Amino acid sequence: MRVRISTKGQFVLPRAVREARGMVEGAEVEVVEVPGGVLLQLVRATDAATLDDLVGCAQYQGRPKTLDEMSAAIRRGARERR
Repeated sequence: MRVRISTKGQFVLPRAVREARGMVEGAEVEVVEVPGGVLLQLVRATDAATLDDLVGCAQYQGRPKTLDEMSAAIRRGARERR
């Protein structure tokens, strides 16, 4: 299928293509130059991670730290880097 490029360098992706690929208003498309042409690739948004999703990443096994303990550790680390 063919589309025409406007004076502003814009073109309309046909509705059938947008719907088949799940492209909605505001979707991001990556433009990649390939031999012989250009590839348009839909950038899929990643789901936002919540704190609960990330809690297990640290693998910390001790008792939970208080905010005061965390603040003190941050201050100590900052002093050690200076």
